Amino acid sequence: MGNPHILVIPYPAQGHVIPLLELSQHLVKHGFKITFVNTEFNHKRVTNALTKKDDVGDHIHLVSIPDGLEAWEDRNDLGKLTEVGFRIMPKKLEELIEEINGSDDDNITCVIADESMGWALEVAEKMGIQRAVFWPASATLLALFFSVQKLIDDGIVDNNGTPTKHQMIKLSETMPAMNTAQFVWACIGDLSTQKIVFDVILRNNKALLLAEWVICNSSYDLEPGTFTLAPEILPIGPLLASSRLGKSAGYFWPEDSTCLQWLDQQPPCSVIYVAFGSFTVFDKTQFQELALGLELSNRPFLWVVRPDITSGTNDAYPEGFQERVSSQGLMVGWAPQQMVLSHPSIACFLSHCGWNSTMEGVSNGVPFLCWPYFADQFLNKTYICDIWKVGLGFDPAENGIIMREEIRNKMELLFGESEFKARALNLKEMAMNGVQEGGCSSKNFKNFIEWIKA
Repeated sequence: MGNPHILVIPYPAQGHVIPLLELSQHLVKHGFKITFVNTEFNHKRVTNALTKKDDVGDHIHLVSIPDGLEAWEDRNDLGKLTEVGFRIMPKKLEELIEEINGSDDDNITCVIADESMGWALEVAEKMGIQRAVFWPASATLLALFFSVQKLIDDGIVDNNGTPTKHQMIKLSETMPAMNTAQFVWACIGDLSTQKIVFDVILRNNKALLLAEWVICNSSYDLEPGTFTLAPEILPIGPLLASSRLGKSAGYFWPEDSTCLQWLDQQPPCSVIYVAFGSFTVFDKTQFQELALGLELSNRPFLWVVRPDITSGTNDAYPEGFQERVSSQGLMVGWAPQQMVLSHPSIACFLSHCGWNSTMEGVSNGVPFLCWPYFADQFLNKTYICDIWKVGLGFDPAENGIIMREEIRNKMELLFGESEFKARALNLKEMAMNGVQEGGCSSKNFKNFIEWIKA
């Protein structure tokens, strides 16, 4: 019998794949063998984006199962992906495990499933395999999911998850206030998608009872009230490639690392880093206002512009913009974000506030400009702006557009008040203490490893 063989399965979205692959690389350092299961569609994207074979180590076996969608169908349609995939994928996962166990001396001994893939716990239980859950977002969001039945019982949402009225609530007095209109399932897609997502949350809550461990990418110091309310959630984060002196992997687009040389040419604490994750899409008007706001700032900027970041147009830049900012800014298709955020020239992070980006910014002591798009990003913005006080949000005009002057003004405010940077550096120290030897996240991770080995 060799080392424990762990099968890891993320929800098929980049914000889930990256932290679970990071967890896998941390586990490899402890001698575990990892089989990492993406959907076929995402497997191709991840492997195409890897620059060299050893990016994910010698002990991670990247494999795939079908997601049930046709090649041309939209994987950003979370309702369809969830509904179709969760019907097709359980059987495919079971077949994969049977195939591995039939051909490998090292049978799968543990399944670590993304909390959003609760059905994978059901498959593991059926096959007699030990089970753990990893949650890639804030612990507060998971605590909200755990509280869904109480929200229904208290009349805050109906049986479909629709808020009965728009109001601010707190799950406990020591936790952030939440706007019911911005509950994660209430700001994803249309009503039918929201219903699908809400039903999956209810199902996952039941599946979670099959898990022997629930771990998450956070720390006690970042969300203390939540861990008091839900002590069964154990933080092991922030999970960062820098903590293991490695390179981050799991991106869906090839990184343009030439931006690091560009950053080397910029003064310390001068550059605005602009990146909106893998889902955010702008219409042409908003995209142009953002571009013109960056230009108006008169500050150097590094802007990640995905090929699919704008809707319905390939050439969305304002006329003459690229020529005018050629000495001020750099636009790239994708960036090695953790390396960018740790670069001494970075002054602030204009972000969609996805949890991975939030953890990466916090762990590098970088203040934020917050531009949430959907899902849990509004809750994360609340942490950044109202609880930790390390960032500012933007106020849209009456037409819903965030105008160039608003963008420039908030940048001036953030740059003009040194307290933001001071608080960000203090928050960095708090967050990173947890993963140091003897810290709470480090202890939880060691206990988790001992459980797998037992």
